[in-house]
Amino acid sequence: METLLNKQWHHLEGREAARLLGTDPARGLDAFEVERRLKRFGENSISGKKGTSALMRFLSQFHQPLVYILIAAGAVTAFLGEWIDAGVIFGVVLVNAVVGHFQESKAVRALDSLSANLSADARVLRAGKAVRIPAREVVPGDVVLLRSGDKVPADLRLLSEKELRIDESMLTGESLPVDKDGAPLPPDTVLAERLGMAYAGTLVSSGQGAGVAVATGDHTEIGRISGLIDAADELQTPLTRKIARFSRVLLIAILGLAAVSFVLGVLRDKPATEMFMAAVALAVGAIPEGLPAAVTIILALGVSRMAGRKAIIRKLPAVETLGGTTVICSDKTGTLTENQMTVQEIYCGGRAYAVSGQGYAPEGEVVPADGGDGPGEALAECLRAGLLCNDAAIAARDGRHRVEGDPTEGALLVSAGKYGLDRDRERDAFPRVDELPFESEWQYMATLHDAPGGEGRVVYLKGAVERVLDCCGEALSPSGAVGALDAEAVIRAQRAMAEQGLRVLAFARKSLPGDGRLERSDSCMGMVFLGLQGMIDPPRKEAGAAIAACLHAGIKVKMITGDHALTAQAIGLRLGLGGADCDGADGGLGCPVMTGREIAELDDAELIERAPGIPVFARVSPEQKLRLVTALQKNGEICAMTGDGVNDAPALKQADIGVAMGVSGTEVAREAADMVLTDDNFATIEAAVEEGRGVFANLVKFIAWTLPTNAGEGLVILAAVLFGAALPILPVQILWINMTTAGCLGMTLAFEPMEPGIMDRPPRRPDRPLLGRSILRRMAVVSLLLLVCAFGMFQWELAGGASMEAARTVAVNVFVTIEAFYLLNARSFTRSPLALGLGTNKWVLGGVGVMLLLQLFYTYVPVMHRLFASAPLGPWQWARVVGCGLAAYAVVEFDKKYASPDI
Repeated sequence: METLLNKQWHHLEGREAARLLGTDPARGLDAFEVERRLKRFGENSISGKKGTSALMRFLSQFHQPLVYILIAAGAVTAFLGEWIDAGVIFGVVLVNAVVGHFQESKAVRALDSLSANLSADARVLRAGKAVRIPAREVVPGDVVLLRSGDKVPADLRLLSEKELRIDESMLTGESLPVDKDGAPLPPDTVLAERLGMAYAGTLVSSGQGAGVAVATGDHTEIGRISGLIDAADELQTPLTRKIARFSRVLLIAILGLAAVSFVLGVLRDKPATEMFMAAVALAVGAIPEGLPAAVTIILALGVSRMAGRKAIIRKLPAVETLGGTTVICSDKTGTLTENQMTVQEIYCGGRAYAVSGQGYAPEGEVVPADGGDGPGEALAECLRAGLLCNDAAIAARDGRHRVEGDPTEGALLVSAGKYGLDRDRERDAFPRVDELPFESEWQYMATLHDAPGGEGRVVYLKGAVERVLDCCGEALSPSGAVGALDAEAVIRAQRAMAEQGLRVLAFARKSLPGDGRLERSDSCMGMVFLGLQGMIDPPRKEAGAAIAACLHAGIKVKMITGDHALTAQAIGLRLGLGGADCDGADGGLGCPVMTGREIAELDDAELIERAPGIPVFARVSPEQKLRLVTALQKNGEICAMTGDGVNDAPALKQADIGVAMGVSGTEVAREAADMVLTDDNFATIEAAVEEGRGVFANLVKFIAWTLPTNAGEGLVILAAVLFGAALPILPVQILWINMTTAGCLGMTLAFEPMEPGIMDRPPRRPDRPLLGRSILRRMAVVSLLLLVCAFGMFQWELAGGASMEAARTVAVNVFVTIEAFYLLNARSFTRSPLALGLGTNKWVLGGVGVMLLLQLFYTYVPVMHRLFASAPLGPWQWARVVGCGLAAYAVVEFDKKYASPDI
């Protein structure tokens, strides 16, 4: 039977499926057979693979080159007997590991959430009786009974259905509930169009039905998604890749320089012990102890700022990834659109009307599209029909208007309200007497009402345009008179609406005597056509501007949805997706659309070639979303993926950054994502991208500021070894410089505000190094300035008769002073501090002030003399130290003016 679980059940008749599964549709399975199958197939739950233990996830945080450098620095510092400094370094390592551990575990939680998506219980036929059982006990072959409000417990081939509508948005992305029909379908029918199937985890919106369970647990569609999440690669972010590569190079360079200094000293007949200490000093000086902490703090501040802009980051490196994003793959419903059906056009009495306003809020009006005279009786009756032939309601909660019932019917209530028809007043005036609910076989719904004043009864009907036209021989004119029906004009109006992606419903009425009844056999006869209403889930107002900003910033935007191709294309055109991405192969209709069926026909190489040129993908399955994201990544793109349903989870996990919806999104999507939007708004993604670029810029500024100090310290030690001179700075003094300046000076760059025009720059290429050549050149210049000034001032002081302690104190203060002035330079790679405004980052001024106090403490307090071998300095010594800082500042500003760093 295991081979049966993978059959294309939608291609078979329901009773044939039951026969293959050894089930009697009228009786279900007996207790013995259920027990046998439960042992054979296991419980109806999602297993997932065994995850990494919490301990191993914690230990893995230490497995990166930069942490190796820190551990080495701590070990060397401890070897030198500086236990406090060693403790600080090991503390930084521990904090980084703890933060990383608590930021990561999304895959495990995502699988748990998938299991939770299966319903808690189910109604099944067992030995001819309907019984309620825990959903985990459903087995293949069980006959499951469905009714409104139920969550489907397993994948079912429907045996019967009556007005059965199922909300499959969490699985397929379809924005409206699906009308189920048990007729067999072709084998290649895509998931969203398999009307004869009901899938585990989806919700029955209305009606009732029965189906035979064809798959349970891991074999269900939701179980397959679990496997896709499991199989998705755990990608490193661009930042972690670059930091890892940079750290490996740095590690090799530090060890190489230390070894060279030791060997050169020994070859010059220096004592091996002395040269070992010099090599240790060089290594300690070259190690950027504050870098991992700075990366964490800068990213954490970015997380805090993004939270204020309604984007919650679940994984710190995702902040920087956003800044490097080159393509955003967005879901349609609720992200780019309002997720609220809205009537936008009405056709009645031979005239077209425009409806303003969006969503379920009552704001808006109905006006003639041609700007002519006001509305007529036909419009009022068309809107009244939509209001009365309707089972939905609009409720206002927490300042938002929500529909209770079918979204399409909610849109009809709102359009009538915009015209001035009150739902309660109209229903009091036209009390409902009888109704014929919508059935897919008939394609319409009808209601019978008592007319006001006891003037008989009236039937209102709504349904598919072609079906309603078949029922009508006449039409209502704008004045309210009954006249001839121009069916061709109605069809033209319907096509014009459909080309805009609108869902079109037709409305009609007829009068009956006071004792008239509503019968299915004659209800659709002798009707008077009232008009058409076209509706759509409209784009968010701010989404178009956000997409335009992304395109201006060089970021491609692609819409990937489970909705219909025509609807997706219409929304894409309204949002401006027919611009840079469009390759012109659209037949004049706008941007090209690729459907899931077309994706299935392409192999991976063909998809990698074609995906970049297509802006809209429709009717896409979960596997295809995953394939699309992978194809874009194969093209070298840094891919952000948005989504809200279970069907989006594999692609969210595969993407460089997954973005889930916080309001409408499922728990599965949120757990699989790196970022959650608290307002479900695409504009928030654009804001987060801007924030991410700012974070990355600040991170590069910190690295470009801190590394010249480390390089300068290493060069000073190496120069002393080469010239056979005394060390200008001792290892313990190097630790003082590195730890105090990183905290007081460097960290202030984390608070640097975004520079103007940051979204005018193109995205950073993924293969681009962390630091560009121009920035590396500037860093080399600053390192050489530190070498010349510190080594030169050290020798000057010794030549002038100063003590070794005073000379070294001058060298230390030269390093700190040049770093303070260079900090002002580092606030921007292109603008001067004066152009930025000294007060725009008050943290910098505060940090310089604190650093000055610390250096005075270091220089003049006796206890520091004992701990760090420092000594007091005179005014002229300070003047020379400050002069070195001013000279370095001037050189860097000159470089800014005449060089254009590749930032």
